[in-house]
Amino acid sequence: MTPTIAPIGEGPTVYLIHFDVPYAHARHYTGWTAGDLDGRLAEHAAGRGARLMAVIADAGIAWTLARTWQGTRTRERQLKRQGGASRRCPICRAQARAADHTRASSDTFGTGRR
Repeated sequence: MTPTIAPIGEGPTVYLIHFDVPYAHARHYTGWTAGDLDGRLAEHAAGRGARLMAVIADAGIAWTLARTWQGTRTRERQLKRQGGASRRCPICRAQARAADHTRASSDTFGTGRR
């Protein structure tokens, strides 16, 4: 099932933020807003709102809005309980594919193995 992508800034939105550098064990933040996604992201950038995002801002770690879904706080909680944010993160999936491709290339070429 492919989730519906929410238009940015319209209606209740669940969002996934990807950290450019992991902070301890955290590589992502999942949050929600009732309607003003741009405003909520500005709060995160200023180090206000969620505690994890404040710590990320204090540490100087850059982040990217990776994905959005239409949904309320209930959907946010559901996604958090399921875990596996990196599986839902298009940035992590692209990095994993690139790493797999690099491994496959290095295993195949120049080793005499197929």
